[in-house]
Amino acid sequence: MEYVSAASLPEPRAEAAAPSARGGGRRSLAAALLAGAVGAAVVLMASGQTWAHGDASVGGGALPLKASGGDITGVPSALAIVGLAALVAVFAVRGAGRVLVAGLLTLSGAGAAGTAWLGVGDSAALDEKAAKASGDAAATVTALTHTGWPYVAVAGGVLLLLAGLLALRFGPVWPAMGGRYERDGTPRPRKARAAVDPERPEEIWKALDRGEDPTRES
Repeated sequence: MEYVSAASLPEPRAEAAAPSARGGGRRSLAAALLAGAVGAAVVLMASGQTWAHGDASVGGGALPLKASGGDITGVPSALAIVGLAALVAVFAVRGAGRVLVAGLLTLSGAGAAGTAWLGVGDSAALDEKAAKASGDAAATVTALTHTGWPYVAVAGGVLLLLAGLLALRFGPVWPAMGGRYERDGTPRPRKARAAVDPERPEEIWKALDRGEDPTRES
Protein backbone atom coordinates (compact mmCIF):
# COMPACT_ATOMS: atom_id res chain seq x y z
CA MET A 1 0.00 0.00 0.00
CA GLU A 2 1.44 3.33 -1.05
CA TYR A 3 1.46 6.29 1.26
CA VAL A 4 1.26 9.88 -0.07
CA SER A 5 3.17 12.48 1.89
CA ALA A 6 1.45 15.69 2.92
CA ALA A 7 4.12 17.74 1.15
CA SER A 8 3.10 16.33 -2.24
CA LEU A 9 -0.55 17.33 -1.86
CA PRO A 10 -1.72 20.55 -3.60
CA GLU A 11 -2.39 23.59 -1.48
CA PRO A 12 -6.04 24.56 -1.97
CA ARG A 13 -5.70 27.76 0.02
CA ALA A 14 -3.29 29.36 -2.45
CA GLU A 15 -5.48 28.36 -5.39
CA ALA A 16 -8.59 29.74 -3.71
CA ALA A 17 -6.84 33.00 -2.82
CA ALA A 18 -6.26 33.97 -6.46
CA PRO A 19 -9.97 34.10 -7.48
CA SER A 20 -10.72 35.89 -4.22
CA ALA A 21 -8.09 38.54 -4.99
CA ARG A 22 -9.43 38.99 -8.50
CA GLY A 23 -12.96 39.36 -7.16
CA GLY A 24 -11.81 41.91 -4.60
CA GLY A 25 -9.95 43.80 -7.32
CA ARG A 26 -13.06 44.02 -9.48
CA ARG A 27 -15.20 45.21 -6.59
CA SER A 28 -12.67 47.82 -5.51
CA LEU A 29 -12.30 48.98 -9.13
CA ALA A 30 -16.05 49.45 -9.50
CA ALA A 31 -16.26 51.23 -6.15
CA ALA A 32 -13.39 53.59 -7.00
CA LEU A 33 -14.84 54.46 -10.40
CA LEU A 34 -18.26 55.15 -8.91
CA ALA A 35 -16.95 57.14 -5.95
CA GLY A 36 -14.55 59.19 -8.07
CA ALA A 37 -17.00 60.02 -10.84
CA VAL A 38 -19.86 60.85 -8.48
CA GLY A 39 -17.58 62.80 -6.14
CA ALA A 40 -16.18 64.99 -8.92
CA ALA A 41 -19.66 65.62 -10.33
CA VAL A 42 -21.04 66.53 -6.89
CA VAL A 43 -18.22 69.01 -6.19
CA LEU A 44 -18.62 70.68 -9.59
CA MET A 45 -22.40 70.89 -9.22
CA ALA A 46 -22.25 72.20 -5.65
CA SER A 47 -19.65 74.82 -6.54
CA GLY A 48 -22.08 76.41 -8.97
CA GLN A 49 -24.82 76.75 -6.37
CA THR A 50 -25.48 79.55 -3.87
CA TRP A 51 -23.46 79.11 -0.70
CA ALA A 52 -24.26 82.32 1.21
CA HIS A 53 -26.84 85.12 1.45
CA GLY A 54 -26.53 88.57 3.01
CA ASP A 55 -27.65 92.19 2.91
CA ALA A 56 -25.72 95.33 1.98
CA SER A 57 -26.74 98.74 3.32
CA VAL A 58 -27.37 100.93 0.27
CA GLY A 59 -29.14 104.31 0.46
CA GLY A 60 -30.67 103.59 3.85
CA GLY A 61 -32.08 100.27 2.66
CA ALA A 62 -30.93 96.66 2.51
CA LEU A 63 -29.79 95.19 -0.80
CA PRO A 64 -29.93 91.36 -0.82
CA LEU A 65 -26.75 89.68 -2.07
CA LYS A 66 -25.73 86.11 -2.68
CA ALA A 67 -22.48 84.31 -3.41
CA SER A 68 -21.97 81.00 -5.18
CA GLY A 69 -19.35 78.45 -4.33
CA GLY A 70 -17.24 79.72 -7.21
CA ASP A 71 -17.43 83.26 -5.83
CA ILE A 72 -16.22 82.11 -2.41
CA THR A 73 -13.50 79.71 -3.56
CA GLY A 74 -12.69 78.14 -6.91
CA VAL A 75 -10.33 75.57 -5.40
CA PRO A 76 -12.82 72.70 -4.88
CA SER A 77 -14.02 72.71 -8.49
CA ALA A 78 -10.45 72.96 -9.80
CA LEU A 79 -9.35 70.03 -7.63
CA ALA A 80 -12.41 68.04 -8.72
CA ILE A 81 -11.29 68.37 -12.34
CA VAL A 82 -7.75 67.34 -11.39
CA GLY A 83 -9.13 64.38 -9.46
CA LEU A 84 -11.30 63.28 -12.37
CA ALA A 85 -8.32 63.41 -14.71
CA ALA A 86 -6.25 61.43 -12.20
CA LEU A 87 -9.02 58.83 -11.94
CA VAL A 88 -8.83 58.23 -15.69
CA ALA A 89 -5.03 58.28 -15.69
CA VAL A 90 -4.90 55.56 -13.02
CA PHE A 91 -5.88 53.02 -15.68
CA ALA A 92 -3.42 54.33 -18.26
CA VAL A 93 -0.28 53.73 -16.19
CA ARG A 94 1.21 50.90 -14.19
CA GLY A 95 3.69 50.34 -11.39
CA ALA A 96 5.11 53.41 -9.69
CA GLY A 97 3.23 55.71 -12.08
CA ARG A 98 -0.07 54.30 -10.90
CA VAL A 99 0.88 54.89 -7.27
CA LEU A 100 1.79 58.51 -8.02
CA VAL A 101 -1.46 59.16 -9.88
CA ALA A 102 -3.46 57.48 -7.11
CA GLY A 103 -1.71 59.74 -4.62
CA LEU A 104 -2.69 62.77 -6.71
CA LEU A 105 -6.29 61.57 -6.73
CA THR A 106 -6.22 61.20 -2.95
CA LEU A 107 -4.75 64.67 -2.42
CA SER A 108 -7.30 66.19 -4.82
CA GLY A 109 -10.17 64.71 -2.84
CA ALA A 110 -8.72 65.80 0.49
CA GLY A 111 -8.05 69.30 -0.84
CA ALA A 112 -11.54 69.66 -2.34
CA ALA A 113 -13.19 68.57 0.91
CA GLY A 114 -10.95 70.78 3.05
CA THR A 115 -11.34 73.97 1.03
CA ALA A 116 -15.10 73.46 0.75
CA TRP A 117 -15.26 73.12 4.54
CA LEU A 118 -13.32 76.35 4.97
CA GLY A 119 -15.84 78.09 2.72
CA VAL A 120 -18.76 77.24 5.02
CA GLY A 121 -18.35 80.35 7.17
CA ASP A 122 -16.55 82.58 4.66
CA SER A 123 -17.99 86.08 4.15
CA ALA A 124 -15.20 87.69 2.10
CA ALA A 125 -17.00 87.31 -1.23
CA LEU A 126 -20.19 88.92 0.09
CA ASP A 127 -18.23 91.69 1.84
CA GLU A 128 -16.59 92.51 -1.48
CA LYS A 129 -19.97 92.64 -3.18
CA ALA A 130 -21.34 94.84 -0.37
CA ALA A 131 -18.42 97.25 -0.76
CA LYS A 132 -19.02 97.54 -4.51
CA ALA A 133 -22.78 97.99 -4.10
CA SER A 134 -22.49 100.69 -1.41
CA GLY A 135 -19.40 102.40 -2.75
CA ASP A 136 -17.80 102.11 0.69
CA ALA A 137 -14.64 99.99 0.75
CA ALA A 138 -15.14 99.33 4.47
CA ALA A 139 -18.72 98.09 4.10
CA THR A 140 -19.53 94.55 5.15
CA VAL A 141 -22.50 92.31 4.61
CA THR A 142 -25.15 91.93 7.29
CA ALA A 143 -27.67 89.16 8.04
CA LEU A 144 -25.20 86.58 6.72
CA THR A 145 -26.61 83.09 6.22
CA HIS A 146 -25.20 79.98 4.56
CA THR A 147 -26.88 77.20 2.62
CA GLY A 148 -26.18 73.48 2.73
CA TRP A 149 -24.29 73.39 -0.57
CA PRO A 150 -20.83 73.76 1.00
CA TYR A 151 -21.48 70.57 2.94
CA VAL A 152 -22.53 68.84 -0.29
CA ALA A 153 -19.20 69.88 -1.81
CA VAL A 154 -17.41 68.47 1.25
CA ALA A 155 -19.20 65.15 0.73
CA GLY A 156 -18.12 65.10 -2.93
CA GLY A 157 -14.53 65.70 -1.91
CA VAL A 158 -14.73 62.83 0.57
CA LEU A 159 -15.90 60.53 -2.24
CA LEU A 160 -12.90 61.58 -4.33
CA LEU A 161 -10.67 60.92 -1.34
CA LEU A 162 -12.21 57.45 -0.97
CA ALA A 163 -11.54 56.71 -4.65
CA GLY A 164 -7.91 57.70 -4.17
CA LEU A 165 -7.50 55.50 -1.11
CA LEU A 166 -8.99 52.54 -2.99
CA ALA A 167 -6.58 53.18 -5.87
CA LEU A 168 -3.63 53.24 -3.47
CA ARG A 169 -4.72 50.03 -1.77
CA PHE A 170 -5.96 47.92 -4.70
CA GLY A 171 -4.48 49.72 -7.73
CA PRO A 172 -1.67 47.17 -8.29
CA VAL A 173 -4.21 44.45 -9.15
CA TRP A 174 -6.33 46.61 -11.45
CA PRO A 175 -5.98 46.17 -15.22
CA ALA A 176 -4.54 48.88 -17.46
CA MET A 177 -6.31 50.34 -20.48
CA GLY A 178 -5.32 48.64 -23.72
CA GLY A 179 -3.20 46.03 -21.95
CA ARG A 180 -4.74 43.20 -23.91
CA TYR A 181 -3.92 44.95 -27.16
CA GLU A 182 -0.25 45.64 -26.46
CA ARG A 183 2.27 43.96 -28.81
CA ASP A 184 4.53 41.38 -27.23
CA GLY A 185 7.39 42.01 -29.66
CA THR A 186 6.81 38.91 -31.78
CA PRO A 187 6.52 39.51 -35.53
CA ARG A 188 3.01 39.32 -36.93
CA PRO A 189 2.56 37.16 -40.04
CA ARG A 190 1.66 39.13 -43.15
CA LYS A 191 -1.34 38.02 -45.09
CA ALA A 192 -0.57 36.83 -48.57
CA ARG A 193 -2.26 38.89 -51.26
CA ALA A 194 -4.63 37.10 -53.57
CA ALA A 195 -3.46 36.54 -57.11
CA VAL A 196 -4.45 39.24 -59.60
CA ASP A 197 -7.18 38.13 -61.97
CA PRO A 198 -6.01 39.06 -65.50
CA GLU A 199 -9.63 39.10 -66.62
CA ARG A 200 -10.36 42.07 -64.33
CA PRO A 201 -8.57 45.24 -65.48
CA GLU A 202 -9.37 47.12 -62.26
CA GLU A 203 -7.33 44.60 -60.24
CA ILE A 204 -4.39 44.98 -62.64
CA TRP A 205 -4.42 48.76 -62.15
CA LYS A 206 -4.62 48.37 -58.36
CA ALA A 207 -1.63 46.03 -58.43
CA LEU A 208 0.36 48.51 -60.50
CA ASP A 209 -0.52 51.28 -58.04
CA ARG A 210 0.89 49.12 -55.25
CA GLY A 211 4.09 48.64 -57.20
CA GLU A 212 3.44 44.98 -57.92
CA ASP A 213 3.93 43.05 -61.13
CA PRO A 214 0.51 41.68 -62.09
CA THR A 215 2.10 39.23 -64.53
CA ARG A 216 4.16 37.56 -61.80
CA GLU A 217 2.68 34.36 -60.50
CA SER A 218 2.36 34.13 -56.69
